Amino acid sequence: MTADVDTTFRNGPQRHFWAPGDQVLWRYRGNGTEDVHICRPVTVVRDDAELLAAWMAPGTPCVKPQLADGTPVHREPLATRYRKPRVAVLDQWWGSGVLKLARPGEPWSVWLFWEEGWRFRSWYVNLEEPLRRWSGGVDSEDHFLDISVQPDREWHWRDEDEFAQAQADGLMSAELADRVRQAGQRAVRLIRSWGPPFRDRWQDWRPDPAWPVPALPADWDRPAD
Repeated sequence: MTADVDTTFRNGPQRHFWAPGDQVLWRYRGNGTEDVHICRPVTVVRDDAELLAAWMAPGTPCVKPQLADGTPVHREPLATRYRKPRVAVLDQWWGSGVLKLARPGEPWSVWLFWEEGWRFRSWYVNLEEPLRRWSGGVDSEDHFLDISVQPDREWHWRDEDEFAQAQADGLMSAELADRVRQAGQRAVRLIRSWGPPFRDRWQDWRPDPAWPVPALPADWDRPAD
């Protein structure tokens, strides 16, 4: 994992940019597997050599992981959360909409959250494998550790307990965990310098009211081409 440009994203064969309003899938694989366990249809806001911006509207149908016995993942005690079998289930995004921003090759994406009435709440830095593009969208793998950034630029680590448990349960090697922590430190330096995308006023952006909520295709888990 590096902060260098991912050539699959930028310079791959037959490179194609999506247009604003296009609907694609933003997916996450299970850690260490090729199985998709999170899938969220999104609408492209911007897509070019510098940035992919995508909008996940309220009420978006999506796929999320759930324990095989029906227990929601967040309700399972952390000590056993990653040891029990999981299944992918259909659901809906119940919160306010989320704007997702990802720059080519960066091992994180930045998400923007609003409260009701478009009052900006916070940025969320999701540490993850650099996005891999394919014809239907982008794929990644979540790396557990995250950073929350407030409107006043104060920040704090999120989910350090999950990050530690994932290592204890063998979902992350010591080498990968070290690279993730280093990526987090680079993200912190970006926050402290107020670099892009934090300085770019994305919190003032609003979706086109004509955009429909994307549908979840039946083949949402198809292999990336």
